[in-house]
Amino acid sequence: MYKKCIKRSLDFILSLCGIIVLSPVLLVLAVLVRVKLGSPILFHQERPGKDEKIFTLCKFRTMTDERDEKGELLPDSVRLTKFGKFLRATSLDELPELFNILKGDMSIIGPRPLLVSYLPYYTERERLRHSVRPGLTGLAQVSGRNFIDWDRRFQKDVEYVEHLTFAMDLKVLWLTVQTVLGHTEEVAQDTNAAEGNFAQIRKKRLEETGSLEP
Repeated sequence: MYKKCIKRSLDFILSLCGIIVLSPVLLVLAVLVRVKLGSPILFHQERPGKDEKIFTLCKFRTMTDERDEKGELLPDSVRLTKFGKFLRATSLDELPELFNILKGDMSIIGPRPLLVSYLPYYTERERLRHSVRPGLTGLAQVSGRNFIDWDRRFQKDVEYVEHLTFAMDLKVLWLTVQTVLGHTEEVAQDTNAAEGNFAQIRKKRLEETGSLEP
């Protein structure tokens, strides 16, 4: 009952309330991003959602568009400014995703939406992460997101899906608050920080062993 009906209703109500209450914060952040990082203010990227349906995720940009003499973008580490790191560490860059939640593309709690290019490289069991709406935060994010490898990260996503209850969502929400307030690296680091690009890792595994399984 909770998974099929109540969860979506709560997502809609809470995201709408969040947008209204946080509108002054959203406005201030939008101005600061424009001044410090340039335009566009929002970063848009296609991500797979429930049932692998593609949607456009939006968040505040955290990097500049600085380029070298050849017009190529500089490395992420150079373009990620102190202000950008602050946005990531506090998860303020994620606030525009409240609109994705309001629309029904996402949920407040669920597996994080990753890159479309990763889709061919999930195992059948790992694909369970796409049987629910992706979340603003999830069990993997509060379980050492960037200090555990991809295999264990996806195990946490599947664990969440298989034990999805109101109590589980409350647990993840509480752990998220603790993580954000603690300004821990689980939030601040890039998703690929632990091992590298997931698609490249799985492709190499497939070539070496003939299987995506660990």
